[in-house]
Amino acid sequence: MHPSRALFQDQLTPVFLPVCDHYAGSEKLMRKSMALQQKLGPIFDITFDCEDGAATGDEANHAKLVCTLLNSSDNQHQRIGVRVHDINHEAFDLDLSLIIPLAAKKLAYIVLPKVSSATQVANAIEQINNYAFTAGRNHLPIHVLIETHEALADVMAIAALPQVECLSFGIMDFVSSHFGAISSTAMHSPGQFEHPLVARAKTEIAAACHRFGKVPSHSVTTEIKDLSVVENDAFRAKHEFAYTRMWSIHPDQIAPIVQTMAPQHKEICEATDILLSAQNNQWAPIQYAGKLHDRASYRYFWSILKRAKSSAITLPEMAYALLEGDPE
Repeated sequence: MHPSRALFQDQLTPVFLPVCDHYAGSEKLMRKSMALQQKLGPIFDITFDCEDGAATGDEANHAKLVCTLLNSSDNQHQRIGVRVHDINHEAFDLDLSLIIPLAAKKLAYIVLPKVSSATQVANAIEQINNYAFTAGRNHLPIHVLIETHEALADVMAIAALPQVECLSFGIMDFVSSHFGAISSTAMHSPGQFEHPLVARAKTEIAAACHRFGKVPSHSVTTEIKDLSVVENDAFRAKHEFAYTRMWSIHPDQIAPIVQTMAPQHKEICEATDILLSAQNNQWAPIQYAGKLHDRASYRYFWSILKRAKSSAITLPEMAYALLEGDPE
Protein backbone atom coordinates (compact mmCIF):
# COMPACT_ATOMS: atom_id res chain seq x y z
CA MET A 1 0.00 0.00 0.00
CA HIS A 2 1.25 3.48 -0.85
CA PRO A 3 2.57 5.32 2.25
CA SER A 4 0.13 8.21 1.95
CA ARG A 5 -2.80 5.79 2.05
CA ALA A 6 -1.33 3.40 4.59
CA LEU A 7 -0.42 6.13 7.07
CA PHE A 8 -3.33 8.55 6.79
CA GLN A 9 -6.35 6.26 6.52
CA ASP A 10 -7.70 7.58 9.82
CA GLN A 11 -5.73 10.82 9.93
CA LEU A 12 -5.99 14.29 8.45
CA THR A 13 -3.65 14.56 5.47
CA PRO A 14 -1.62 17.75 5.96
CA VAL A 15 -0.81 20.45 3.40
CA PHE A 16 2.83 20.77 2.29
CA LEU A 17 4.24 23.95 0.73
CA PRO A 18 7.70 25.32 -0.10
CA VAL A 19 9.35 26.52 3.11
CA CYS A 20 10.00 30.07 1.85
CA ASP A 21 7.45 32.65 0.68
CA HIS A 22 9.17 35.60 -1.01
CA TYR A 23 7.23 38.88 -1.25
CA ALA A 24 7.67 41.35 -4.12
CA GLY A 25 5.61 44.46 -4.87
CA SER A 26 7.15 46.62 -7.60
CA GLU A 27 7.46 45.55 -11.23
CA LYS A 28 11.26 45.50 -10.95
CA LEU A 29 11.21 43.25 -7.89
CA MET A 30 8.49 40.97 -9.25
CA ARG A 31 10.43 40.35 -12.45
CA LYS A 32 13.66 39.87 -10.49
CA SER A 33 11.92 37.30 -8.25
CA MET A 34 10.62 35.38 -11.24
CA ALA A 35 14.09 35.29 -12.79
CA LEU A 36 15.52 33.95 -9.54
CA GLN A 37 12.83 31.28 -9.32
CA GLN A 38 13.63 30.20 -12.86
CA LYS A 39 17.31 29.92 -11.93
CA LEU A 40 16.91 28.11 -8.60
CA GLY A 41 13.74 26.16 -9.34
CA PRO A 42 10.54 26.07 -7.24
CA ILE A 43 12.42 25.91 -3.93
CA PHE A 44 10.46 28.99 -2.85
CA ASP A 45 7.10 30.59 -3.59
CA ILE A 46 6.65 34.17 -4.75
CA THR A 47 3.83 36.40 -3.55
CA PHE A 48 3.07 39.40 -5.74
CA ASP A 49 1.87 42.17 -3.46
CA CYS A 50 -1.10 44.27 -4.51
CA GLU A 51 -1.77 45.59 -0.99
CA ASP A 52 1.56 47.36 -0.42
CA GLY A 53 2.84 47.22 -3.99
CA ALA A 54 0.18 49.36 -5.66
CA ALA A 55 0.40 53.13 -5.44
CA THR A 56 -2.77 54.83 -4.19
CA GLY A 57 -5.03 55.47 -7.16
CA ASP A 58 -3.09 53.09 -9.42
CA GLU A 59 -4.54 49.83 -8.08
CA ALA A 60 -6.09 48.81 -11.41
CA ASN A 61 -2.86 49.18 -13.41
CA HIS A 62 -0.93 47.26 -10.75
CA ALA A 63 -3.45 44.40 -10.82
CA LYS A 64 -3.25 44.29 -14.63
CA LEU A 65 0.56 44.11 -14.41
CA VAL A 66 0.33 41.24 -11.92
CA CYS A 67 -2.02 39.43 -14.28
CA THR A 68 0.38 39.94 -17.20
CA LEU A 69 3.30 38.53 -15.23
CA LEU A 70 1.32 35.53 -14.01
CA ASN A 71 0.39 34.66 -17.59
CA SER A 72 3.90 35.20 -18.96
CA SER A 73 6.32 32.43 -19.91
CA ASP A 74 8.47 33.53 -16.96
CA ASN A 75 5.95 31.88 -14.60
CA GLN A 76 7.48 28.50 -15.33
CA HIS A 77 6.64 26.68 -12.11
CA GLN A 78 3.24 28.26 -11.35
CA ARG A 79 4.26 28.80 -7.74
CA ILE A 80 3.28 32.47 -7.59
CA GLY A 81 0.46 33.80 -5.44
CA VAL A 82 -1.03 37.26 -4.98
CA ARG A 83 -1.76 39.28 -1.86
CA VAL A 84 -4.83 41.36 -2.63
CA HIS A 85 -6.07 44.44 -0.78
CA ASP A 86 -7.88 43.82 2.48
CA ILE A 87 -11.51 42.81 2.39
CA ASN A 88 -12.81 46.23 3.48
CA HIS A 89 -10.71 48.16 0.95
CA GLU A 90 -12.45 49.49 -2.12
CA ALA A 91 -9.79 47.83 -4.32
CA PHE A 92 -10.46 44.31 -2.95
CA ASP A 93 -13.10 43.40 -5.51
CA LEU A 94 -11.17 45.31 -8.17
CA ASP A 95 -8.16 43.05 -7.59
CA LEU A 96 -10.32 39.94 -7.82
CA SER A 97 -12.21 41.08 -10.90
CA LEU A 98 -9.04 41.95 -12.82
CA ILE A 99 -6.71 39.10 -11.80
CA ILE A 100 -8.81 35.97 -11.32
CA PRO A 101 -10.78 35.90 -14.60
CA LEU A 102 -7.60 36.09 -16.67
CA ALA A 103 -5.07 34.30 -14.46
CA ALA A 104 -7.05 31.87 -12.28
CA LYS A 105 -5.28 28.80 -13.65
CA LYS A 106 -1.84 30.34 -13.14
CA LEU A 107 -2.36 31.44 -9.53
CA ALA A 108 -0.81 29.32 -6.79
CA TYR A 109 -2.93 31.01 -4.09
CA ILE A 110 -4.52 34.25 -2.94
CA VAL A 111 -3.48 35.95 0.31
CA LEU A 112 -6.12 37.75 2.39
CA PRO A 113 -4.69 40.43 4.73
CA LYS A 114 -6.15 42.12 7.82
CA VAL A 115 -9.05 39.72 8.33
CA SER A 116 -11.16 39.87 11.47
CA SER A 117 -13.07 36.57 11.63
CA ALA A 118 -13.68 33.18 10.05
CA THR A 119 -17.04 34.44 8.82
CA GLN A 120 -15.37 37.31 7.01
CA VAL A 121 -12.82 34.94 5.45
CA ALA A 122 -15.59 32.56 4.38
CA ASN A 123 -17.45 35.44 2.72
CA ALA A 124 -14.28 36.52 0.92
CA ILE A 125 -13.68 32.96 -0.27
CA GLU A 126 -17.20 32.84 -1.67
CA GLN A 127 -16.51 36.06 -3.57
CA ILE A 128 -13.21 34.64 -4.86
CA ASN A 129 -14.90 31.41 -5.91
CA ASN A 130 -17.54 33.25 -7.90
CA TYR A 131 -14.78 34.61 -10.13
CA ALA A 132 -12.64 31.46 -10.08
CA PHE A 133 -15.39 28.99 -10.99
CA THR A 134 -16.34 31.12 -13.98
CA ALA A 135 -12.69 31.06 -15.03
CA GLY A 136 -12.54 27.27 -14.72
CA ARG A 137 -10.65 27.02 -11.43
CA ASN A 138 -12.04 25.08 -8.49
CA HIS A 139 -10.75 25.30 -4.91
CA LEU A 140 -8.26 28.11 -5.42
CA PRO A 141 -6.01 27.91 -2.31
CA ILE A 142 -6.35 30.72 0.22
CA HIS A 143 -3.66 32.04 2.56
CA VAL A 144 -4.72 34.24 5.46
CA LEU A 145 -2.72 36.87 7.32
CA ILE A 146 -3.31 36.82 11.06
CA GLU A 147 -2.38 40.33 12.21
CA THR A 148 -5.32 41.61 14.27
CA HIS A 149 -6.69 40.84 17.74
CA GLU A 150 -9.96 39.66 16.19
CA ALA A 151 -8.29 37.25 13.76
CA LEU A 152 -6.12 35.77 16.51
CA ALA A 153 -9.20 35.24 18.68
CA ASP A 154 -10.85 33.30 15.82
CA VAL A 155 -7.73 31.58 14.51
CA MET A 156 -8.95 27.99 15.05
CA ALA A 157 -12.11 28.63 13.04
CA ILE A 158 -10.11 30.32 10.28
CA ALA A 159 -7.68 27.39 10.06
CA ALA A 160 -10.63 24.98 9.90
CA LEU A 161 -11.96 26.46 6.65
CA PRO A 162 -11.32 23.78 3.98
CA GLN A 163 -10.02 26.11 1.26
CA VAL A 164 -7.50 27.78 3.58
CA GLU A 165 -4.09 26.10 3.30
CA CYS A 166 -1.78 28.54 5.11
CA LEU A 167 -1.88 31.09 7.93
CA SER A 168 0.82 33.78 8.08
CA PHE A 169 1.68 35.89 11.10
CA GLY A 170 1.75 39.64 10.39
CA ILE A 171 4.00 40.77 13.22
CA MET A 172 4.28 44.44 12.27
CA ASP A 173 0.54 45.12 12.28
CA PHE A 174 0.03 42.89 15.32
CA VAL A 175 2.56 44.78 17.42
CA SER A 176 1.25 48.13 16.16
CA SER A 177 -2.29 47.16 17.13
CA HIS A 178 -1.21 47.36 20.77
CA PHE A 179 -0.65 51.13 20.42
CA GLY A 180 2.75 51.20 22.09
CA ALA A 181 2.00 48.70 24.85
CA ILE A 182 4.37 46.30 23.08
CA SER A 183 7.76 47.85 22.34
CA SER A 184 8.98 48.07 18.75
CA THR A 185 11.82 45.75 19.80
CA ALA A 186 9.26 42.92 19.57
CA MET A 187 9.11 43.44 15.80
CA HIS A 188 12.57 41.92 15.39
CA SER A 189 14.91 39.49 17.13
CA PRO A 190 15.35 38.54 19.85
CA GLY A 191 12.24 40.33 21.12
CA GLN A 192 9.91 38.77 18.57
CA PHE A 193 10.58 35.37 20.12
CA GLU A 194 10.62 36.49 23.73
CA HIS A 195 7.79 38.97 24.27
CA PRO A 196 4.96 36.97 25.89
CA LEU A 197 2.12 38.42 23.79
CA VAL A 198 3.98 37.98 20.52
CA ALA A 199 5.13 34.46 21.44
CA ARG A 200 1.54 33.62 22.43
CA ALA A 201 0.25 34.81 19.05
CA LYS A 202 2.84 32.74 17.20
CA THR A 203 2.03 29.67 19.28
CA GLU A 204 -1.72 29.94 18.77
CA ILE A 205 -1.34 30.36 15.01
CA ALA A 206 0.96 27.34 14.75
CA ALA A 207 -1.31 25.25 16.97
CA ALA A 208 -4.37 26.10 14.87
CA CYS A 209 -2.54 25.19 11.66
CA HIS A 210 -1.31 21.84 12.94
CA ARG A 211 -4.75 21.04 14.38
CA PHE A 212 -6.22 21.22 10.86
CA GLY A 213 -3.23 20.15 8.76
CA LYS A 214 -2.48 23.64 7.43
CA VAL A 215 0.87 25.43 7.02
CA PRO A 216 1.99 28.07 9.56
CA SER A 217 4.10 30.75 7.89
CA HIS A 218 6.42 32.82 10.08
CA SER A 219 6.69 36.60 9.91
CA VAL A 220 9.41 38.63 8.23
CA THR A 221 12.96 39.22 9.38
CA THR A 222 13.76 42.90 8.90
CA GLU A 223 17.53 42.27 8.86
CA ILE A 224 18.72 42.07 5.24
CA LYS A 225 22.50 42.43 5.59
CA ASP A 226 23.46 40.03 8.37
CA LEU A 227 22.18 36.72 7.02
CA SER A 228 23.15 34.92 10.23
CA VAL A 229 20.23 36.75 11.84
CA VAL A 230 17.89 35.45 9.13
CA GLU A 231 19.22 31.92 9.62
CA ASN A 232 18.80 32.12 13.39
CA ASP A 233 15.26 33.49 13.08
CA ALA A 234 14.35 30.63 10.74
CA PHE A 235 15.91 28.12 13.13
CA ARG A 236 13.95 29.47 16.12
CA ALA A 237 10.71 29.69 14.14
CA LYS A 238 11.08 26.05 13.10
CA HIS A 239 12.39 24.46 16.29
CA GLU A 240 10.77 26.58 19.00
CA PHE A 241 7.42 27.48 17.43
CA ALA A 242 6.82 24.66 14.89
CA TYR A 243 6.61 26.91 11.83
CA THR A 244 7.20 25.15 8.52
CA ARG A 245 7.33 28.20 6.25
CA MET A 246 8.72 31.73 6.48
CA TRP A 247 8.47 35.03 4.64
CA SER A 248 11.35 36.57 2.73
CA ILE A 249 11.43 40.28 1.87
CA HIS A 250 14.84 40.34 0.18
CA PRO A 251 16.29 37.86 -2.34
CA ASP A 252 19.33 37.28 -0.10
CA GLN A 253 17.03 35.93 2.63
CA ILE A 254 15.73 33.07 0.49
CA ALA A 255 18.78 30.77 0.69
CA PRO A 256 19.23 30.84 4.50
CA ILE A 257 15.49 30.31 5.02
CA VAL A 258 15.38 27.32 2.66
CA GLN A 259 18.59 25.83 4.04
CA THR A 260 17.36 26.14 7.63
CA MET A 261 13.67 25.30 7.37
CA ALA A 262 13.78 22.53 4.77
CA PRO A 263 14.58 18.98 5.95
CA GLN A 264 18.29 18.25 6.21
CA HIS A 265 20.03 15.55 4.15
CA LYS A 266 20.60 13.32 7.19
CA GLU A 267 16.91 13.53 8.12
CA ILE A 268 15.86 12.69 4.56
CA CYS A 269 18.12 9.63 4.38
CA GLU A 270 16.93 8.36 7.77
CA ALA A 271 13.28 8.88 6.79
CA THR A 272 13.83 7.00 3.53
CA ASP A 273 15.46 4.01 5.24
CA ILE A 274 12.78 3.76 7.92
CA LEU A 275 9.88 4.06 5.49
CA LEU A 276 11.33 1.47 3.13
CA SER A 277 11.75 -0.96 6.01
CA ALA A 278 8.22 -0.25 7.20
CA GLN A 279 6.77 -0.70 3.74
CA ASN A 280 8.57 -4.03 3.38
CA ASN A 281 7.01 -5.04 6.72
CA GLN A 282 3.48 -4.05 5.59
CA TRP A 283 3.57 -1.00 7.90
CA ALA A 284 3.80 -3.11 11.04
CA PRO A 285 6.21 -1.96 13.82
CA ILE A 286 9.92 -2.28 13.06
CA GLN A 287 13.23 -1.78 14.85
CA TYR A 288 15.70 0.66 13.33
CA ALA A 289 19.06 1.58 14.85
CA GLY A 290 17.96 0.09 18.16
CA LYS A 291 14.68 2.03 18.32
CA LEU A 292 11.10 0.92 17.82
CA HIS A 293 9.02 2.63 15.12
CA ASP A 294 5.34 2.30 14.25
CA ARG A 295 2.72 4.20 12.26
CA ALA A 296 2.95 7.28 14.44
CA SER A 297 6.64 7.74 13.67
CA TYR A 298 6.11 6.61 10.07
CA ARG A 299 3.77 9.60 9.61
CA TYR A 300 6.48 11.87 10.97
CA PHE A 301 9.11 10.53 8.58
CA TRP A 302 6.68 10.63 5.65
CA SER A 303 6.15 14.32 6.38
CA ILE A 304 9.92 14.83 6.14
CA LEU A 305 9.94 13.49 2.58
CA LYS A 306 6.83 15.42 1.60
CA ARG A 307 8.23 18.66 3.00
CA ALA A 308 11.49 18.14 1.13
CA LYS A 309 9.64 17.40 -2.08
CA SER A 310 7.45 20.50 -1.74
CA SER A 311 10.59 22.68 -1.67
CA ALA A 312 12.20 20.82 -4.59
CA ILE A 313 14.99 19.47 -2.39
CA THR A 314 17.07 16.74 -4.06
CA LEU A 315 16.13 13.35 -2.63
CA PRO A 316 17.77 9.90 -2.65
CA GLU A 317 16.63 7.70 -5.52
CA MET A 318 14.70 5.40 -3.18
CA ALA A 319 12.87 8.38 -1.70
CA TYR A 320 11.55 9.22 -5.15
CA ALA A 321 10.45 5.61 -5.44
CA LEU A 322 8.47 5.95 -2.22
CA LEU A 323 6.86 9.19 -3.41
CA GLU A 324 6.01 7.84 -6.86
CA GLY A 325 2.28 7.52 -7.28
CA ASP A 326 1.57 9.80 -4.36
CA PRO A 327 -2.05 10.98 -4.77
CA GLU A 328 -1.05 14.32 -3.18
